[in-house]
Amino acid sequence: MTHYSDAHLKDILTRTKSVAVVGVSMNPVRPSYYVARYLSLKGFDVIPVNPGHAGQTAFGKTVVASLRDIDRPVDMVDIFRRSEAVPLIVEEALEVCPNLSTIWMQIGVQNAAAAEMAEARGVTVIQDRCPKIEYQRLFGELRMGGFATGIISSKL
Repeated sequence: MTHYSDAHLKDILTRTKSVAVVGVSMNPVRPSYYVARYLSLKGFDVIPVNPGHAGQTAFGKTVVASLRDIDRPVDMVDIFRRSEAVPLIVEEALEVCPNLSTIWMQIGVQNAAAAEMAEARGVTVIQDRCPKIEYQRLFGELRMGGFATGIISSKL
């Protein structure tokens, strides 16, 4: 796992207002669904992105097909896709999200070339981490025991 200081992660989560979640699932037990829902419940403006579910509603939000379909500023793109898919997502984000400050790749997702591309444009990159887990840990909401950061807390 890549190392990031707690102060750095907390700064990102504090300044971020809107999050496009690429690869969101419509299944409430899938991490991409409950992470997006959790962030929404914490006050982030979450935009679910998945071409296979465009037009449907997830946790009260309309799913869009791509980052190009978002009609408001995006601070962070949270990627729930395989590492190989990341470069195209980052290219699109850099092209269509002028306010983009962070690319966040979920646990198990890393792509050095995409990270380098984003960082070269002044965008912060976090790889192999989950914003829900980091938010809970850094803001004192982490529940202890079992799979507290996943399945149990997905009931929020």
